Amino acid sequence: MFDRIVVATDGSDSVGRAVDVAVDLAARFDATVHALYVLDTGEVESSPDEVREDLRDALDDHGENALAAVVETGETRDDDLEVATDVREGRPAREVVSYADEIDADLVVTGTRGRHGENRFLIGSVAENVVRTCKVPVLTVRRLTDEDPRRVTF
Repeated sequence: MFDRIVVATDGSDSVGRAVDVAVDLAARFDATVHALYVLDTGEVESSPDEVREDLRDALDDHGENALAAVVETGETRDDDLEVATDVREGRPAREVVSYADEIDADLVVTGTRGRHGENRFLIGSVAENVVRTCKVPVLTVRRLTDEDPRRVTF
């Protein structure tokens, strides 16, 4: 059913559960996980010149750590699970969709920031844009609080 599963990661807590779900699905279907980190060039370009290089270095380091966490999760779940990693530069949603298309992905998994009240219909600009523009199915995974009775650990 699934051969290539893309998981978009930014290393945030809200993506942690999405990584767990992507790894679990890949282990169940003997699929490859393709972990993608997108360095948001808009964030770098909009910063002052004197901090731009330091910000870029920090984002590079953050991306490497985020990808290493996906690899570690995969190794913990299943020693035989193949995890490929890639770093792209640009607008995150656009790059996730492009990457999924390039590798002929079967599924994209992305985290969302859980919203409540009047913002409950928003799932986050990156996740929402991926859902709207991606040609393959997109699984959005909301981060649950520790107190949520639906919380399941993998």
